[in-house]
Amino acid sequence: MTRVAATELDAFRALLTDPGRRLLDDLGGLAPGDELAAATRLRRTHPADLVSAAIGQARLRDRAAAKFGPEAAEMYFTPDGVEQATRAPVAAWRARRFAALGVRRVADLCCGIGGDAIALARAGLSVLAVDRSPLACAAAEANAAALGLADRITVRCAAVEDVDVSGCDGAFVDPARRRTGGGRIFAPEAYSPPLSWAVGLAERLPHAVLKIAPGVPHEAIPGDAEAEWVSYRGDVKEAVLWFGTGPAAPRRATLLPGGDSLTGTARPAPAGPPGRYLYEPDGAVIRAGLVADVAEHVEGRLLDPHIAYVTADTLCPTPFATAYAITDVLPFNVKRLRALLRERNVGTLTVKKRGFAVTPEELRGRLKPRGPAAATVFLTRIAEAPTVLIGRPAGP
Repeated sequence: MTRVAATELDAFRALLTDPGRRLLDDLGGLAPGDELAAATRLRRTHPADLVSAAIGQARLRDRAAAKFGPEAAEMYFTPDGVEQATRAPVAAWRARRFAALGVRRVADLCCGIGGDAIALARAGLSVLAVDRSPLACAAAEANAAALGLADRITVRCAAVEDVDVSGCDGAFVDPARRRTGGGRIFAPEAYSPPLSWAVGLAERLPHAVLKIAPGVPHEAIPGDAEAEWVSYRGDVKEAVLWFGTGPAAPRRATLLPGGDSLTGTARPAPAGPPGRYLYEPDGAVIRAGLVADVAEHVEGRLLDPHIAYVTADTLCPTPFATAYAITDVLPFNVKRLRALLRERNVGTLTVKKRGFAVTPEELRGRLKPRGPAAATVFLTRIAEAPTVLIGRPAGP
């Protein structure tokens, strides 16, 4: 361990002492603008290093609340841990699927600060949580204790490749997908550990889940795995490969918090002219290649064979796409579009685009919308022609 890492670990462990915990309690709800005054006040009665560590931890807890909710105020984080941790509802969904498979003891490899280990333990599993970072392991151990799960979670600091998982009937592997110093890694074999290592591990256990980048090429997905893309409130959060699920569709899109899942096989969908409604599929559906299934469900077709906008003549509610009633379809022309929007007093303008070079921000600046009305503008291509569709969210 380097001297810098050892110093960080010592500062973190100081927060777990009684003085450290009291200091963190004192800093609960601290506004960013009040940090300097708080630091000056607290350094009169506490060591400066402890005050700095506590204020840093208070900042991390504030950031982590978006992923962990109110429990973030009881937990411990590292900067990388906040950035890379799974959002709690997503981890809980995955843990419930694990438990439904009959898994009882699971290895959480590359566990980070323990967010997934917590979800797995709460689903009734016994967890071996492993990470090579001593700081991450200290945080995972502290979080297990803070949330009353220390009896279900065993934390081990080691390289995951060196850990014996033969006593486990399942594994969850979340390899590092960021370069040292920043930047995402997209090539699966550049993960740490590489995807091929994780697949090899999965083939030795009854059940395994491997977390991958949502943009992974479909051709890189092993043929015996179910690939699941998960979105939360419309944003794609992760993709995972499931091994040992039995006969299953090769692709799944899951939408949280509702828990709706769409399964199928990626296939093309027919294209045709614009209808009365436009459906914007959820990002997880698009990543999974299941847009054709949505089109079939709403009795629709694609606006363009290469773009994931579905159109239909009737309104058919589906959790897997947002429906809009279309009022206008016209060739892309900024001057004509500006005149039409001003004629209708549109001041609240939402701009969406697919297969189009102009950015929403650029177009909004050129249109200068004003007025009490609202509209949604879709920029896309139809038969290779730049096209604008104007609409509004469709009601039942």
